[in-house]
Amino acid sequence: MRDQYSVVMDENKNPLRTLPKPQRFQAMVFLSLMWTCVFCVAIGSWAWWGEMVVGHLALALGVLITGATFTSARKVDGKR
Repeated sequence: MRDQYSVVMDENKNPLRTLPKPQRFQAMVFLSLMWTCVFCVAIGSWAWWGEMVVGHLALALGVLITGATFTSARKVDGKR
């Protein structure tokens, strides 16, 4: 579990490691704010089923954006 956590959260192990430090920091800050919003929407809509669907969609969108960010970083690494 610790390895899985570090692959996502450790900037020296995740795919963003190939970016310059300022860009890596910006990407990690963006992702952290996005995930904060995702969980706030999900927790805030817990009591209502319709809104719970919104929480699940927010979670799925967050996973897609994180995956796209990591994929873009890998493509940049391949061009160097």
